[in-house]
Amino acid sequence: MTVSSKIRVGLIGVGNWAEYGHLPAFKLLPDFELTAVHSRDPLKAANLAQRHGIRFALDSVEALVNHPEVDLVVVLNTAPQHEATVRAAIAAGKDVYCEWPLTPNRAVSQELLELAQKATVRHIAGLQRRLNPEYRYVHDLLSNGYIGELRSVRLHISVEKFQQQRTAALHFTIPPENFSSLLSIYGGHYFDALFTMLGHPTSISALTVNQFPEVTLIETGEVLKHTTADQVVLNGTFSNGAVLTTHIEAGKRNNYGIQLDLTGTKGDIKIWNTTAFGSEFYIIEAAQGDAQPMRLLKVPPRYNWLPENSLDGSQQEMANLYAAYAKDVRDGTHLAPTFADALRMHDLIDAIETSNRDGVRLEMVV
Repeated sequence: MTVSSKIRVGLIGVGNWAEYGHLPAFKLLPDFELTAVHSRDPLKAANLAQRHGIRFALDSVEALVNHPEVDLVVVLNTAPQHEATVRAAIAAGKDVYCEWPLTPNRAVSQELLELAQKATVRHIAGLQRRLNPEYRYVHDLLSNGYIGELRSVRLHISVEKFQQQRTAALHFTIPPENFSSLLSIYGGHYFDALFTMLGHPTSISALTVNQFPEVTLIETGEVLKHTTADQVVLNGTFSNGAVLTTHIEAGKRNNYGIQLDLTGTKGDIKIWNTTAFGSEFYIIEAAQGDAQPMRLLKVPPRYNWLPENSLDGSQQEMANLYAAYAKDVRDGTHLAPTFADALRMHDLIDAIETSNRDGVRLEMVV
């Protein structure tokens, strides 16, 4: 691949997220060309290829990762399938994107990171939320002292999904061995975005609660045992003494979404929207001084990395990740999240589970 050529993409996995999130991003960005697709269901791969003008619908992972017209392998199958697929891409010497969670196991994720580093291939983790323009803008506001020194951080995420009754399409979120629970998916994405923006906490304590010991699949009525948390509370402190409070809750019937409140010595910032994942864009409000009304802040144009488009909020987050990766390829930058970032999320989630299990406050390595 030359500097001037397009990055040719091969997709592995053709679920709803592939078509909703990834394909619109690749079609928007001039740096990319979709060339190949593979699915365990050949008919699904063929249909997707026909709908989106993808030239090669291939019958195996090996055929895709070794195809001469694939530069970037995009791994979109389920978390338990990631290991074998990522290994194959690395062995073929191809750059590889993998959805978060990288794998269900921290040791395996560590091994994949080391393999990618040894093979000197670029490795990208699907932690796209950190590259949202609003988060990048607020990061710079904080760095430039817009609200003075940070004193407290309060994050509340309420999710309408992961309810006691779930569609069959969400079956993969139920078995704990899939590492695809509320904590690993929503926690992983939002904690990565939050701590990329603010820096990582130096101490944490956590409480996780399972209020849905059984989950029913809507289509079949099948009742399944459910052991992972649907309420997660994480508290902590940052290196400057600022206080962290977070609450993630699943199965919210109404009034769901995200609100992040940042309190500083000179003012306040609020970031919010009405859905934790989906079409909505974030709203930023801020005030400086005492007893002032919050006013809307508009993200400056320089934070927009994308061509003009009509994509929704979550689709644009995905497009921003691929825009970052394309810049890394062209300019040698390091903007896109990597397997190392995924490993750090493994460590945080392990610490949350340890704190909850043992009832202890943990000091963290920053």
